[in-house]
Amino acid sequence: MTEPADTETPPEAPAPTDAEANHFLAWLWDTLRTWGPALLAVLLIRSVFAEPFRIPSGSMVPTLQIGDHILVTKYSYGLRIPLTRVPIGELDLPERGDIVVFVKPGTDDTFLSHNIDLPVPPFATLDYVKRVVGLPGDVIEVRDNQLYINSKAQPRQYQEKYAFVNEHCRPSATKAFTEDLDGHPHTLLTTESYALRMSDYGPQTVPPGQVFVMGDNRDHSADSRVWGYVPLRNIKGKARFVWLSYDQCKTGLPLFGEFRDGRFGTPL
Repeated sequence: MTEPADTETPPEAPAPTDAEANHFLAWLWDTLRTWGPALLAVLLIRSVFAEPFRIPSGSMVPTLQIGDHILVTKYSYGLRIPLTRVPIGELDLPERGDIVVFVKPGTDDTFLSHNIDLPVPPFATLDYVKRVVGLPGDVIEVRDNQLYINSKAQPRQYQEKYAFVNEHCRPSATKAFTEDLDGHPHTLLTTESYALRMSDYGPQTVPPGQVFVMGDNRDHSADSRVWGYVPLRNIKGKARFVWLSYDQCKTGLPLFGEFRDGRFGTPL
């Protein structure tokens, strides 16, 4: 008969001494004192003054290219309590034609109660960037890809054909137009494929305290035509300029592709 092998119980790890615990707490406190103010300053700057954003999709092409990194000023429409979207005083209206970054309506409903703004964790929201086309009281309508504001067609002029390449590096044929919104000229795209065209919209009146936004790539943009208006409290800030840009669909550096040097510093 085989005797069972003797098993040895491994010795327990010694419990940390009071001296070791005090040493760790002292190290932690020293680290917080050294880096805490710098981290807090960065958070306050991003919350109150300016914040960078990356453009991941083509809804604003050609104004904003996929892979553009833009700087957004957070104080453009009013100040807010740091690290929250709670306004300090009354918020200002954007101008028609402004490019704004905002929290997509409906992505923060679990953190709102009776329409009262509460601090919202940044990971719980979805940020979008679009162009403001409708202000409170405006009647918005889209007919055959032509934008109407208060029954007036917004002037646009055909430029040329444009080869749009989406975030999956797939091309599609579009046409480029120049559109003027109250003295804010910009380029927009419409698809050449009837099957991809967005349906007509409206007429609908923009409610008080909200704005109507659209992407410049009109047939490749989920915007107010799809999910509704944007409350002023959802607007994070105004896009100012492109500070970095790269094209992942072209060969170049790993993860980056080819840098677009000509877009660095492009005003918006």
